[in-house]
Amino acid sequence: MKQFLLTVSLSIFLISFSVIFTLNFRPLYYADIKLLHISRESGLSEKQIRENYDRLIDYNSVFYKKDLKFPSLPMSEEGKIHFQDVKRIFSGLQYACIISFIIIPAGLLWKREKKDFHFLKKASVSAAVLPLLLGALVWAAGWDKAFVTFHELAFSNDYWIFDEAFDPVITILPDAFFLHCALLMAAVLILLCAVCFLAGRHLCQRKLNNIFPARPPQ
Repeated sequence: MKQFLLTVSLSIFLISFSVIFTLNFRPLYYADIKLLHISRESGLSEKQIRENYDRLIDYNSVFYKKDLKFPSLPMSEEGKIHFQDVKRIFSGLQYACIISFIIIPAGLLWKREKKDFHFLKKASVSAAVLPLLLGALVWAAGWDKAFVTFHELAFSNDYWIFDEAFDPVITILPDAFFLHCALLMAAVLILLCAVCFLAGRHLCQRKLNNIFPARPPQ
C-alpha cells in the first residue's frame, strides 16, 4: 500500500508540477506576443498586453486572494465566473503538487532503508502515459476540436465562449498560445519522467551490483 501511495504521489507531482511550471513560465507568452502578432490583433501595446496577462497569471496563484481586475481591459460577469472556475482548477493542481511534494521525501527515506527504488520507474512511466495518450487524441481529433472538447468537459457552463466586445481579454489569448503551452507542458513532463526513470534504473542497478558484486579477474 505504501509503495502504491508513493508511486501515485510521485506521478501526481510530476504532472501537476509540469502544468504549474508552464502556467508560470511567462517568457513563453512574451515570445508569443511577437510571434503571434497579439499587439496587432488586440489593438493594445505590448506593455498593456503584458500587464493584463501578468495580472491573470498572478490571479491563478493559490496565494492570490484578491478579485480579478485587469489593468486596462473590461470584463463581463460571465467572464469573471469563468476565470473563477479556471482558478479553482489551478488551485486544485497547486494543492496536489504541494501535498505530493510533502509525501515524496518521507517515502524516499522509507525506500532508502529498503533500498527499493522501482517506484521511480513505475511513477515515471505512469505519468508519461498521459501526454502520449492526450497527444494521440489531439492528433486524431485536431487541435481545434480537442480544445473545444476539453473546455466542454472541464467546465459546467459555456462562459468560456467569450465575446470580445464584452471580454476583450480573448484577443490577447489566441488558441495558438494554448497549443504552445500544451507542447511545453508535455516536454517538461516527458523530461521529468525521463530523469526519474533513469534515476530509478541507476539506483536499482546499483542495488543489484551490491547484492551480486562483480568477481575480480582470476
